[in-house]
Amino acid sequence: MAIVDKNIDTEPKWYALKVYSGYENVAKQNLENTIEKYGLEQRIFDIVIPMEDVLEEKRGKKVLVPKKTMPGYIFVKMIYGDDIWHAVTRTMYISSFVGPAGRPICLSDDEERRMGLNGIKSNQIKTELNIKVGDMVEIIEGSLNSFVGTVKAVNENEQKVTVMVEMFGRVSEVELGFNQIRVSNN
Repeated sequence: MAIVDKNIDTEPKWYALKVYSGYENVAKQNLENTIEKYGLEQRIFDIVIPMEDVLEEKRGKKVLVPKKTMPGYIFVKMIYGDDIWHAVTRTMYISSFVGPAGRPICLSDDEERRMGLNGIKSNQIKTELNIKVGDMVEIIEGSLNSFVGTVKAVNENEQKVTVMVEMFGRVSEVELGFNQIRVSNN
């Protein structure tokens, strides 16, 4: 009769790990080496560094740049057990599991969905734009393409700006996405 460790889960779940900030890629590689070294392929299935594509303006052109959304953390899909805790926390550049006293708590279904860990990825690309009220901007997309206006309001969370644009002899207020404008050199 086989002895079953009651501290081992039966289904893989996602867990958050604290890692040294700036060393997420190295921590992931070290954990992959640990998995291979100790034959944990049947217990640790996936390692994810949370990233998003950010649209940045460089030298007047918009460029997609991958950015870490949660520096200092990586996510691991595994069947947890105390033996795994020791193997993972002894891996170089990994500090601990996220949870009370470094003991892991798996992510909820809602947390998995929000982080895109359940296979559903968001197609939204975040745009990083250094812009403030009063800046002159050029509209580069849509029916007002090539119009120039003044920023009235900036909403970072929704990635939108309100711009005052003169058209047909009067000033109109227009709401635009960050990806539809660029800071004007005029």
